[in-house]
Amino acid sequence: MEKATFGAGCFWGVQTRFDELSGVLETAVGYEGGALEHPTYKEVCTDRTGHAEVVQVIFDPSRISYDRLLDAFFSLHDPTQLNRQGPDWGTQYRSVIFTHSEQQAQAAQAKIADLSASGTYSRSIVTAVEPAQTFWKAEEYHQKYLEKRGMVACHI
Repeated sequence: MEKATFGAGCFWGVQTRFDELSGVLETAVGYEGGALEHPTYKEVCTDRTGHAEVVQVIFDPSRISYDRLLDAFFSLHDPTQLNRQGPDWGTQYRSVIFTHSEQQAQAAQAKIADLSASGTYSRSIVTAVEPAQTFWKAEEYHQKYLEKRGMVACHI
């Protein structure tokens, strides 16, 4: 099993989309990339902790490739929006890939280069690629948030 971590705006819809992929075994929403230890949702929402809302994905690489996860990541949000997705704004909603190995970092950079060269987006991709840091799992009420409410999507 391998781990991947993505920030693509509000983590509720992102988690739901990754959960739909065959080969994804488990997901959790949380916070990564900031300085505060054990941040809460309320603290992260102040846009002062430096954390991004992220989804940590545990996947079986024999069933789904990291490249396929990258494709999903880029398809479910606008990677050209800096610190914003839809109506949500602030650094906690930034587009970011936290990598867990040098291979993941290279794959993420290559995907960004390929998408940039393809002309898929009319603006520059602003997705950051950073080494994984401490993943702080979000409060339980955020886990599978949409599923718990009988919803299949939010605004993403």
